[in-house]
Amino acid sequence: MFAGLQELGVANGEDLKETLTNCTEPLKAIEQFQTENGILLPSLQSALPFLDLHGTPRLEFHQSVFDELREKLLERVSAIASEGKAEERYKKLEDLLEKSFPLVKMPSIQPVVMCVMKHLPKVPEKKLKLVMADKDLYKACAVEVKRQIWQDNQALFGDEVSPLLKQYILEKENTLFSSDLSVLHNFFSPSPKMRRQGEVVQKLTQMIGKNVKLYDMVLQFLRTLFLRTRNIHYCTLRAELLMSLHDLDISEICTVDPCHKFTWCLDACIREKFIDNKRARELQGFLDGVKKGQEQVLGDLSMILCDPFAINTLALSTIRHLQELIGQDLLPRESPNLLLLLRMLSLGQGAWDMIDSQIFKEPKMEVDLITRFLPTLMSFGVDDYTFTVDQKLPSEDKGPPPYPSAIPEMFPKFLLEHRIACEIGLYYLLHITKQRNKNALLRLLPSLAETFNDLAFSDIFLHLFTGNLTLLADEFAQEEFCSSLFDNFFLAACSRKENVHRHVLRLLLHLHHKVAPAQLETLQKSLEPTKQSGEAVKELYSQLSEKLQLRKPSPAQVADAPSMDLSLPTVPTPTPL
Repeated sequence: MFAGLQELGVANGEDLKETLTNCTEPLKAIEQFQTENGILLPSLQSALPFLDLHGTPRLEFHQSVFDELREKLLERVSAIASEGKAEERYKKLEDLLEKSFPLVKMPSIQPVVMCVMKHLPKVPEKKLKLVMADKDLYKACAVEVKRQIWQDNQALFGDEVSPLLKQYILEKENTLFSSDLSVLHNFFSPSPKMRRQGEVVQKLTQMIGKNVKLYDMVLQFLRTLFLRTRNIHYCTLRAELLMSLHDLDISEICTVDPCHKFTWCLDACIREKFIDNKRARELQGFLDGVKKGQEQVLGDLSMILCDPFAINTLALSTIRHLQELIGQDLLPRESPNLLLLLRMLSLGQGAWDMIDSQIFKEPKMEVDLITRFLPTLMSFGVDDYTFTVDQKLPSEDKGPPPYPSAIPEMFPKFLLEHRIACEIGLYYLLHITKQRNKNALLRLLPSLAETFNDLAFSDIFLHLFTGNLTLLADEFAQEEFCSSLFDNFFLAACSRKENVHRHVLRLLLHLHHKVAPAQLETLQKSLEPTKQSGEAVKELYSQLSEKLQLRKPSPAQVADAPSMDLSLPTVPTPTPL
């Protein structure tokens, strides 16, 4: 507690103990110790006995004086750190640190020492090592001091960052499995600026400050974890972190990150959930501006484009462009803006391969995607429009026209073998579901049984799909609809993919009252967890069972109920007078 006082020539508790041990008159020794080590202020000598008369302990008095002096000292340190020339003020702070550092382990003085260190841009190496070696001191020091320790200790910085990264991924996954199913409030609803206010992003931003070395370390951690886990949420964090520093106008970092302006422009597009022609040209300019010898930038750009929020914006913009092309009687290959969207989608989807192989080259665009797959998607849109028009025309004896059910053979093949085609195809399915187009959904759903890397059973797609299905709530009473959706799609994957099991249970928790009772009973049996099922599945199934139990009518007690004969007794008809 009194460590360092002796080093400064100030008497401490040990000195008092030694004095009392060796003295013959303890009271005189205590008085002398108080005189030598008390506050040397002549006017105070007459005031202290007055405080004694009021029963105020000397400790309480000295503690209040000490606290006041410490606050004044802290204010003075902060003032020194902000006034005069940099060289002069840092010299004063260094001298003050040299005098006060021996008392750093003394709780009452520690805040002053830490305050001095906080305002020094470069704390002496020796003192940093002493702080780092002591867990309590390390914990107590300001983040400004920790930055100086971290920049030369990547492992220690990694230990600090790792729990935050785990927390971030967990938060994203919890959002995807949220109990709320809604078209208006889903995973992609929060604006980019709102997302950047999250605890993890804010903490990382504070930890990095203006330190380029620490920023590079975090980016390296994110690349490594992305490669190790293939978890695309690390790509989101990479973009959010850069834009969080941009919000704070940290030019020291923003100016050296070659992705800054591209990310800034893309961030504006994500906010609007659409890439207009002007911003498309800006983004193209950044991609075309990657010079020879700087191709490594493509690795970071691809990671930023791999962010699910970027993919969502690109895919939504692609679907919108395809709809516009139908109205303009144009083919996909005739739209430069559509080709740019596909280029960025391709770059984003190829991020993992590019960073893993360290071959920084844009993936080649597949001609068949533009000349065969996208025109097929447009033909589905034309089919919908034609069917709608046919229904409005006066029908003859033939009856209403049937909805087209045939699917070109190449369509499911594209979904299985081509990643970009699969991504766009899934977003087209989300689009028709959001439009409550039951016929188109039932037509295309069988093609989703097998998709590239099982993208149709990814958490992001299922999160959006289950949310959009709430718009078709009334269709769940139809056996054909439920059979196509559950038997042929969801249940086929439940046994091998637990995340699908969870999403189906989420959907039923929300829409169970719309499903036909017989169908619901069958689904309940099919979705019963196995011994291998995780706790999340068991918990959701338990919630569903409780809800279904509450819906069941209590058995009628007809047999036991007393008879209540309310028939009127017969009354003879009065004879006429």
